[in-house]
Amino acid sequence: MEHPENSEEYKGLTVNAGIEQPSIVNPYLKLRKKPKRREFTVDEYVQGIVQGNMTVLSQAVTLVESTKPEHQAIAQEVIEKCLPYAGNSVRIGISGVPGAGKSTSIDVFGLHVLEKGGKLAVLAIDPSSERTKGSILGDKTRMEKLSVHPKAFIRPSPSAGSLGGVARKTRETIILCEAAGFDKIFVETVGVGQSETAVHSMVDFFLLIQLAGTGDELQGIKRGIMEMADGIVINKADGNNIEKAQLAASHFRNALHLFPTPDSGWTPKVFTYSGFYGLGIKEIWDMIDEYFVFVKTNGYFEYRRNEQAKYWMYESINEHLRDSFYNNPTIETMLAAKERDVLNGQVTSFVAAKHLLDTYYQLLK
Repeated sequence: MEHPENSEEYKGLTVNAGIEQPSIVNPYLKLRKKPKRREFTVDEYVQGIVQGNMTVLSQAVTLVESTKPEHQAIAQEVIEKCLPYAGNSVRIGISGVPGAGKSTSIDVFGLHVLEKGGKLAVLAIDPSSERTKGSILGDKTRMEKLSVHPKAFIRPSPSAGSLGGVARKTRETIILCEAAGFDKIFVETVGVGQSETAVHSMVDFFLLIQLAGTGDELQGIKRGIMEMADGIVINKADGNNIEKAQLAASHFRNALHLFPTPDSGWTPKVFTYSGFYGLGIKEIWDMIDEYFVFVKTNGYFEYRRNEQAKYWMYESINEHLRDSFYNNPTIETMLAAKERDVLNGQVTSFVAAKHLLDTYYQLLK
């Protein structure tokens, strides 16, 4: 570096260059290479899951969520071999508007059900950014007590833009958790409020968490989510909010009379509680236990499980057809050209779509 003090006009004054600065990295530090994660075989995955090994289960869920074709092939084999061990749990979907206290409530609910024994898996769905496609996956931090419980498994997953805020692979993750011996499954949704069909199609009981004092309590009537709820609970019924919560509960009870009786024959009930203070939790779970006795007695429990299996078969067909179409090299090349034609007004969107589909059908012949 040049110093102006060393110019001719400052004769007799010199500035030394100084000593070379040492590296910020400790030269005596031996960098250790991160050990590569061991790849399990299909049988090792299945054996580890059935034995209840949490590490193997976590890696299997990661495999299921992967979009790589080679990972998907292994994942499907693992799921198929785990099927005989699955199906022995109660699956409960928990939804509600953002800020309703879903994560805090799950923490309290989970501790309550674990007191009776068994194991609990919580599949918390985190919303993905439409811009960056990233997720915070921070729900676990709000389940402080449950996250350290030895009989609980909490798995946050990105929604990845899928319908109803439910992770695309949650259905398959449920099978793995059941094979690992979890007899209670909670599925927490993003809580978008308008398209929770996906979570409803994979659980046995759908619990809707609402808040009081946030405006029109009857807004729920406008959304199909109310028709799917098997039970509605009003959170934060404590302190000065107790009367508002009770009033909201009566509004919801009146609103439920406007809907036809569900196929199960069960009449949804409304309760108030406080997740933060743990008030009214027992009454909610007594109601859920009563529901399971009711639907298992009248045969609706098995009927609903069968209908869900059919639903996911068709969903899988749709997903594979969509992937096959968009991953076809010819279609990928044509898409950009058809987009330009549509934007330039040369063809309509419908005609462009028909041309693409006709080309795809010809390729299949």
